[in-house]
Amino acid sequence: MLAAVGSLVTSIWAVLHIRILLLAVVTFLFLGDYLKRRHPKNFPPGPRRLPFVGNLLQKDMDKPHLVVQQLVKMYGNVISLDFGIMSSVIVSGLPLIKEAFTHLEENFMGRPKFPLHNLVFNENGVIFSSGQTWKEQRRFAMMTLRNFGLGKKSLEQRMQEEARHLVGVIKEEEGQPFDPHFKINNAVSNIICSITFGERFEYHDSQFQELLRLLDEAMHLSSSKMVRFYNIFPWIMKHLPGSHQAALASWRQLKSYISDRVENHRRDWNPDEPRDFIDAFLTEMAKHPNKATTSFNEENLITTTLDLFFAGTETTSTTLRWALLYMALYPEIQEKVQAEIDRVIGQEKQPSLTDRDSMPYTNAVIHEVQRMANIVPLNVPREVTVDTTLAGFYLPKGSILHTNLTALHRDPKEWATPDIFNPEHFLENGEFKKRESFLPFSMGKRACLGEQLARSELFIFFTALVQKFTFKPPANEKLSLKSRFGMTISPVSHRLCAVPRL
Repeated sequence: MLAAVGSLVTSIWAVLHIRILLLAVVTFLFLGDYLKRRHPKNFPPGPRRLPFVGNLLQKDMDKPHLVVQQLVKMYGNVISLDFGIMSSVIVSGLPLIKEAFTHLEENFMGRPKFPLHNLVFNENGVIFSSGQTWKEQRRFAMMTLRNFGLGKKSLEQRMQEEARHLVGVIKEEEGQPFDPHFKINNAVSNIICSITFGERFEYHDSQFQELLRLLDEAMHLSSSKMVRFYNIFPWIMKHLPGSHQAALASWRQLKSYISDRVENHRRDWNPDEPRDFIDAFLTEMAKHPNKATTSFNEENLITTTLDLFFAGTETTSTTLRWALLYMALYPEIQEKVQAEIDRVIGQEKQPSLTDRDSMPYTNAVIHEVQRMANIVPLNVPREVTVDTTLAGFYLPKGSILHTNLTALHRDPKEWATPDIFNPEHFLENGEFKKRESFLPFSMGKRACLGEQLARSELFIFFTALVQKFTFKPPANEKLSLKSRFGMTISPVSHRLCAVPRL
C-alpha cells in the first residue's frame, strides 16, 4: 500500500516538476524579452506591444503603412512600432525627414540586418549593405552606370527602341483585354539588362518570363507575415513550410541565374573591352587580388548585379502599371495628355527627353502617379548606427528608422486634394512645378541611385504608350485601385484595353 502511494506521489511530482520547469522557462523567456525590449527614457511613444512579436499581430498589419497613419494621429510625428525583432521608429512630416536625412544623416546610414535578408544578401550588394561595402559598391555602380550610358544619348536611344518594341507587342492585342503586367516588366527590365548583362530579351522568351515571374514572387512574398515571423524566430521557422520558404527559394533561383550569367561572361571576358556591368566588375576584381581588404569579390558581384536587376525592373515597371491604370480610370486626364503629345510631338515622332520641358502636363501626370501610387510607403529602412536624439526623442543604436512617405505624399497642408488624383498639384500657371514634399526616390546619400534612369524611363515609356493607344477598362469589367502589398505596393492583377489611336 505504502509502495503504491509512494509511486503515485513520485508520478505526480514528475508531472508537476515538468510543468514547473516549463513555467520557469516561459517566465524566464518573457522576462528576458521584457528586459531586452524595454524602451529607454524618451523613446518615441507608440501602441503597446506583445512579447516576442511586438505589434505584428495588430489589426491590418498586412498593410502597415495604413496602420501607421492612424497611429500618427494618436501619438505624433515620431512614433515607435515594433514589427517583430527590432524597435522601429517612424518619422513623419517634411521638417523632421529633412532633419534626419541632412543634419543627422551620418547617424542613419546603416541598413537593418533581418535574418531573411542576411540569408539572401548577407550584407553584400548596394541596397542592403552598410559601411565600407556600401560605399565601394555604390560608388562603383554609379560610375559604371554612367560609363554604360546613364545621362547619355545612347541610353536614351535604347529606351526609345525598347518603347517601340513595347508598343509593337501591345498592338498585337488588337484592342482586346490583356494583363499588361509582364509586358511592361519585360520592357523596363530590358533597359537595366542591357547595362548589367549586355543584352535585351524578347517578350516571348520563356526563360526570361520565368525569371520575371520569380522576381515578382520574391518581391511580393518578402513582406508576407510568414517572412516577418521568420525574422523573429528563424531557428523555428526554417523547419516549417510557408511563404517564407517560397520567398527564399525564389531569391536563390534569381541569384543562381545571375551566377550563371557571370560564368558565361568569364568565358569570353576581355578586361580591355568591358561590354557591361558584369565585365566591368570582373575587371575591378582583378585589380584587387587581396579579397580581405575589398568588397570586390564574387559574392558582391552577384549581389550587386541582382540589386540592379530587381531595383531597375520592379520600381519603374510598377509605377508604369499604375500610370496606365490611372489613365483608364481618368479618361479626361488621358485626353489632355494626348492633346499635349499631339501638339508637341505629333503622332509619328518618337518621344525624346528633350520634349519633357515642353510637356508640363504630361510631366505633372507622371509625378502625380508617383505621389498617389506611393510604391515604397515607409521608404527603405535605415539602421541607427549611434545613439541619437531626434525631435527630443532618444533613438538608441540598433533601432530601425522609417520615413513616412505616405503621410508626406497625402499631407493636406501640402496638397490641395491629397486623396484625389490631380495633376494640378504639379502645375502653376500652366508650368511644371517642383514640390519639396515629393520624395519617391528618398533623399540624402542613400537616395535611390537609379533616380535619373527611372525618371527618363517613366517619361519615354509612358509618353510613347499614350501617344499610340487609349487605355480603357474592358467591357463589363470594373477597374479598381486596390493594391497588393510586398516590397513595393503594386496594383492587383487587372486587364486593360489598349485601343490604337487613329
